[in-house]
Amino acid sequence: MDRAELFQTVLDSIIEGVILIDKDSKITFMNKQASLMLGIPVSQVINKSVTDAIPNTRLHIVLKTGVPEVNRIQQLGNTKIITTRIPIRDKTGAIIGAVAIFRDITSVQKMAEEVTNLREIEVLLKTIIESTSDAISVADENGRIVMVNKAYTKITGFSAQDVIGKLATVDIAQGESMHLRVAQTRQPIYGARLLVGPGKREVIVDVTPLFVRGEFKGSVGVIHDVSEIAKLTKELDEVKRLIRRMGAKYSFEDIIAESSKMKIAVTQAIKVASTPATVLLRGESGTGKELFAHAIHNASDRRDKPFVSVNCAAIPESILESELFGYTSGAFTGAKKEGKKGLLEEAHRGTIFFDEIGKMPLLLQSKLLRFLESKEIVPVGGTKPVRIDARIIAATNMNLEKMVQEGSFLPDLYFRLNVFPIFLPPLRERKEDIPYLAQHIIKKLNQQYGRLVEGISSDALRKLIHYDWPGNVRELENIMGRAMINMEADERIIKLHHIPPLEEIRHISSITKAGSHKQLLLEYEKGVILKALEENSWNVQKTAENLKISIRTLYYRMKMLGIKREGRRT
Repeated sequence: MDRAELFQTVLDSIIEGVILIDKDSKITFMNKQASLMLGIPVSQVINKSVTDAIPNTRLHIVLKTGVPEVNRIQQLGNTKIITTRIPIRDKTGAIIGAVAIFRDITSVQKMAEEVTNLREIEVLLKTIIESTSDAISVADENGRIVMVNKAYTKITGFSAQDVIGKLATVDIAQGESMHLRVAQTRQPIYGARLLVGPGKREVIVDVTPLFVRGEFKGSVGVIHDVSEIAKLTKELDEVKRLIRRMGAKYSFEDIIAESSKMKIAVTQAIKVASTPATVLLRGESGTGKELFAHAIHNASDRRDKPFVSVNCAAIPESILESELFGYTSGAFTGAKKEGKKGLLEEAHRGTIFFDEIGKMPLLLQSKLLRFLESKEIVPVGGTKPVRIDARIIAATNMNLEKMVQEGSFLPDLYFRLNVFPIFLPPLRERKEDIPYLAQHIIKKLNQQYGRLVEGISSDALRKLIHYDWPGNVRELENIMGRAMINMEADERIIKLHHIPPLEEIRHISSITKAGSHKQLLLEYEKGVILKALEENSWNVQKTAENLKISIRTLYYRMKMLGIKREGRRT
């Protein structure tokens, strides 16, 4: 191989593009890499003027001026190059040509941008970790700590310098390192209790493994201070009590009353609202007794004071007394050290609503009677009476008169509560209200379900009016909800075929006094769907066809009702 061939081979082997021109600006050499980057065959440019053959060239300028141009950025179509152009001189210093050496930097620049982005992401992640209130520690695949945040230092007492690079056992005063366990098992751990730091602070730890492209790279731990959790729990309890105090959210404007019987009940309630008289709301389950209680309070001169609602059937008998009357410090095991206000005391100068008063135990009936007679209470464990000014509204769907005769309700308490009784008619006796109630329920459920239903067809409404509604308005709302679920997303009017078979739920209405009507409906619906699924060997498509609902609706109801095949997910 002669020198010219060696020269050609070497220049064709390098990753840079090379172009040579002579003193007349004609191209005398171009290597393969230059040809590839420019997209021009070598044979088409040799002995041609560089200005005619190469776009955007500056070699002729360097040839003329004799001034080198080093590391210049230039755009060639979609490719960006970095180029150096140098004049070639003979022994006397005369310019006899020029050479351009250039490299594609598009990929290099992209890699640099990716590195920059990764660094920015790393900074962002560190900032996020530092700003969170949760204590966080990150360990590598060997269980050595690589990162902690300021909240971690606050809980454990260790700084980043104390723990980084060390095994994750370094901060544990009592217990096992969850980072090391995750490194061994590759499985997440939740709710582990440990003592950490010099102060042996009790914490709850959640640790999850970190995988990158399927390869275990470490674990991240979130540390929760148990004392902080206890504090938040206490604050949550107080918030719940405040929410209960501010529960009167309905007014008489929210009550739909087009029928004569309902108008009479509303008129009576408006009249008594302006007085301090005790009110007893009577009516079947689902007739709106709680709605009336809210409205009476909001129409009274106590509207700006607390409204406290007590469901006598929902609160366990074992704690109902302390909930109603409160307790003093050390009244019983587990009591708060500072004691606790009862619901009656919270209702001071406001209204307290006793829902399902017929379910109140006899012992508490006698204590409530003493309060009604004296307007004073004695907290559990206390001796000093507390004077309370609270208006009483009670409600029941039970036959109190019969209960008095049977000895399960105190006669004196009955007479104290029955000062101003208001009877709320069942829905079957106020069917004139059904069209208005249906429209009101549609608006309410649109918000809950995120739908845009506009109304109900006349034949569907006719079916609702002809039904006897043993479950009253609560049952109507349940049926309307099921009808809306049966609708497709683009449907706007509830039609007859959307209404579920009302006769199927008629037989369970007679036992609504023993439990929630809505719960009974849900249990019945769950049974119907389960039976259909079993008959179709859990074929969802066939089951939906048999039930005359869409597959989407069936899946939704199965999820809502907790229906799943044993060993499988629904």
